[in-house]
Amino acid sequence: MGREITKVGVVGLGTMGSGIAEVLARSGLSVTAIEVDEGCAARGRGHVESSTERAVRKGKLAERERDALLDRIRYGTSLHDLAEVDLVVEAIPESLELKAEVFAQLDKITGPETVLASNTSALSITEIGVHTSRPGKVVGMHFFNPAPVLRLIEVVRTVVTEPEVVTEVTAFAERLGKTPVVIGDRAGFIANALLFGYLNHAVRMYEQQYATREDLDAAMRLGCGYPMGPLALLDLIGLDTAHEILETMYHQSRDRLHSPAPLLKQMITAGLLGRKAGRGFYTYEAPESPVVVGDERPAVSGSDGAARPVATVGVVGTGTMATGIVEVFARRGYPVVLRARSADKAAAAVAKVGKSLDKAVAKGRMTEEEAGAALDRITPAVEFAELAGADLVIEAVAEELAVKRAVFAALDGVVKPGAVLATTTSSLPVIECAAATTRPGEVLGLHFFNPAPVMKLVEVVSTIATDPDVLATGRAVCAAVGKHPVRCGDRAGFIVNALLFPYLNDAVKMLEAHYARAEDIDTAMKVGCGLPMGPFELLDVVGLDVSLAIQRTLYNEFREAGFAPAPLLEHLVTAGRLGRKTGKGFQDYTQRS
Repeated sequence: MGREITKVGVVGLGTMGSGIAEVLARSGLSVTAIEVDEGCAARGRGHVESSTERAVRKGKLAERERDALLDRIRYGTSLHDLAEVDLVVEAIPESLELKAEVFAQLDKITGPETVLASNTSALSITEIGVHTSRPGKVVGMHFFNPAPVLRLIEVVRTVVTEPEVVTEVTAFAERLGKTPVVIGDRAGFIANALLFGYLNHAVRMYEQQYATREDLDAAMRLGCGYPMGPLALLDLIGLDTAHEILETMYHQSRDRLHSPAPLLKQMITAGLLGRKAGRGFYTYEAPESPVVVGDERPAVSGSDGAARPVATVGVVGTGTMATGIVEVFARRGYPVVLRARSADKAAAAVAKVGKSLDKAVAKGRMTEEEAGAALDRITPAVEFAELAGADLVIEAVAEELAVKRAVFAALDGVVKPGAVLATTTSSLPVIECAAATTRPGEVLGLHFFNPAPVMKLVEVVSTIATDPDVLATGRAVCAAVGKHPVRCGDRAGFIVNALLFPYLNDAVKMLEAHYARAEDIDTAMKVGCGLPMGPFELLDVVGLDVSLAIQRTLYNEFREAGFAPAPLLEHLVTAGRLGRKTGKGFQDYTQRS
């Protein structure tokens, strides 16, 4: 049994340190909080008092509990005040030299059994520990910001950390009401190693004017259910902090995907550090304010024309995506022609839409009259010629280029001049579909997300040939049916898949390297980053074969070494472990009731 930790020291009272001190005091511990001078200590006290005052106002903390909490924290300016503590958590700025100096001093001041922990988010715990005479008692305790709210703590062990120290610190984290995951010492640990590659990729997309900052952020919020978009999150973290973390990761990994995007350095030099400076990717009402205000930041080059009128819509296909899109348009008042390969398939597809509408009625989302009217707007069809009068035709057949090109060639022969032709492909080049017609300027991508009646996002994809008014039509019609259109160019993955799948692939590589268990990686991303699902849960839902195909498409288009599919993913697909649909993927679903 390890010692019971009752007295804890915190060194550094910035946002993280003051939050950690609050967490410790909330758990009934005696806290000694140290800063470099009286002014910094007073600011740290102010952070804790403001945070606990907000908790009282929101009813999350009683007045007397707050008073008791504040009484448990003693503030000082000398490390010698930490002589009697059982554990020290260091939370000073991310400088190895500064941290090494503090640990060397703590080593001389504290008792031989005192555990020394660093809250670093990216620096090597091993390199910090070697500046003490007790590297076996040095660990990482990486809290997440804001510490009083977020439950994850990454407990980082080095090759020389004593096992009982890891056990003791893990149990201590649980006593604080946190969720600990134990991992080895490598740059970025779990959460940052996976998160910052994704954030850096988003900056590169913005830097290349592939999509606007608003569209990039909306795509990940609405397409993946992320609590914040990548650029807004970088503003919250601080661009200087993000740059330091990426530099540390690149220094260790030498992976080009971790090399900070040049735009980050330029913005830092210009003082655009994010929310704390009042400007970053967005402009804020004031420094530290979360309120975004308008600015004159340029959008993606090129402008839309005037939208063409769309009164009638055609949909080609009978699968889940096709029937979902038919329902979306029919519910919004559009007459829809649903074209299938046979009368039976067409009837079955219309019946599928009917069932979905019945569910919406049962859930109180529409009346029976509204559902009946929507169903009446759908006309089943077998011949392509029955789409002749449509103003917009959306292809939603299988993700096979030859099949899609055949559909577009057929549509080109019968659909009226001036009609817009769209593909719902999620990974194939839209220009290939356009090239199968004599009107490539009237072709674009409308990538709906599944299930289409529920998901708000549509990626509106323009090719090098798409006419401006066709792009405008795509955006306008998406808005008219209650969707959120985001504009992007015709390259593999568009926005969402291009950002999501390299992150998922990185998670597989992390598992493959035996750095952490799948369960711990999933926990780190859900609890630490607020994601709705962990990477392995998501891969099992999407299907490992589908995920591998998307990852191969990204690699073949960009030839980026870091996008090469992880061998473990390929092996699992070869073995037939495709995820939930086969009962086994990264997890085994056959053992569950």
